[in-house]
Amino acid sequence: MGATYVDVTIRNPADPQRSWTDKFLVDTGAFDSLVPRVRLEAIGLEPRGRREYTLADGQSVALDITIAEIEFEGEVVGGTIVYGEEGSEPLLGVTALESGGFEVDPRNEKLKRLPAVLLKASGTKDTTRRQ
Repeated sequence: MGATYVDVTIRNPADPQRSWTDKFLVDTGAFDSLVPRVRLEAIGLEPRGRREYTLADGQSVALDITIAEIEFEGEVVGGTIVYGEEGSEPLLGVTALESGGFEVDPRNEKLKRLPAVLLKASGTKDTTRRQ
């Protein structure tokens, strides 16, 4: 079993014509996706905050984050993008992966669509909700 890669487009939600596409490593150990800072700046995205992350070696770091549209396998989701160092490998995190309705098939090194899950039947009354 090897690594799974997928073509991903990162799009500026304020200016959808500004985007960047590349192969991303699907990283089910990462919550958020990661893109080199220079690529995010090139499409007009700016940091919206900072978040603490724990690296694989256990080190804790504060990194800039932003929000963007993430498109892959015909699906578009909104997600948190971490600003990576120059030359860092783009990563597709598990939050975007699951929001798009996919899981990893590690044997075939591909994404597999998850079965659809009904949130709530239209027109039904929720009798379990408390006032």
